[in-house]
Amino acid sequence: MKKIIETKKAPGAIGPYSQAVEVNGFLFTAGQIPVNPGTGEIPEGIEAQTRQSLLNVQAILLEAGLSLDNVVKATVFLKDMNMFAAMNGVYSTFFSKNYPSRSAVEVARLPKDVLIEIEVIAAR
Repeated sequence: MKKIIETKKAPGAIGPYSQAVEVNGFLFTAGQIPVNPGTGEIPEGIEAQTRQSLLNVQAILLEAGLSLDNVVKATVFLKDMNMFAAMNGVYSTFFSKNYPSRSAVEVARLPKDVLIEIEVIAAR
C-alpha cells in the first residue's frame, strides 16, 4: 500500500505528482529543486542551490519520520558537470560516512532554469 508524503517545509508539487511516496518501507522523493519553500526564492550559485535542494529533501524525509541516514540512493541532475566538485563539497556535509549510492548526470535543462535537482530513495 502506498502512502503519500507532503510537507509545507519543502516546495509543493506544481503538477500531477507527490513530493514523496512510501511503499513497502521505501520512500521515493520527487526531484527537489532549490526553491526556498518560505519565500519561493531560488538562491544564486551551485553551492547555495545544492544546500537548498538538500534541505528540501531533508524536510520531506523528516515529514516521513526519516533522516538523511535512511537514504540508500541519490540522483543528482546538474545543468553543467563542471559544477560537480562544488556540488560534491556541499553534498558531503549532509551525509555521514555510510554514504548512499549516487548517480550524477548533466542535463540540458531543469525546471525554473535552476542549476541542480536532487531526488532520493530512502529505506526504513
